[in-house]
Amino acid sequence: MDSYLADRRAIDDLMTGWIRRDLAQWDAMRELFHPDGIIEITWFTGLFTDFVDASARMGASDLRTKHVITSPVVAFNGNRAVAETNAMIVAENVALKLGCLSHNRFLDRIEKRDGIWKIVDRRSIYDMGSFTFPCGIVDIDAGTTEKYPPEYAALAYLLDKSGFPVTGVFATKGSDHEVEIKQAAHHWLETGR
Repeated sequence: MDSYLADRRAIDDLMTGWIRRDLAQWDAMRELFHPDGIIEITWFTGLFTDFVDASARMGASDLRTKHVITSPVVAFNGNRAVAETNAMIVAENVALKLGCLSHNRFLDRIEKRDGIWKIVDRRSIYDMGSFTFPCGIVDIDAGTTEKYPPEYAALAYLLDKSGFPVTGVFATKGSDHEVEIKQAAHHWLETGR
């Protein structure tokens, strides 16, 4: 039981460690993933090390983000685990005076290597989102928002207008893509492949 609680705590700390991104603590953020770890979210797909560098560039832009993270639901199999974690992405472009609130879930594959749990694969599933107007209503280009599924249209719009284009199609609540990435994660959990 003590081992389970220690493992569980370590994974909880990985999930809430995302605060390092909001605080621009880039070296500490790199410690969340194994060196070969990958991430797939609206504006970035690739190695996590490259994501941290891109996040630092985003942090120097007019776009501000904050992530509110809950405790994950975790399934274990030896030195592997899959975690699903609710999150809220609060974003604002200070120059545009426009923001958004996006509800998503991170689906993470996590491995314990040399006694340390770290993420090896993170995907985001988008549940819903909306615009926020911190300084009053501003015009929105409806043509741009219509390019994206409604679950992440506000976030994608804000990213696009901030210079971080969204070019892929990502999992949304109840979509076939969500089913596929969950099945792949649980297959990996059971087989390691």
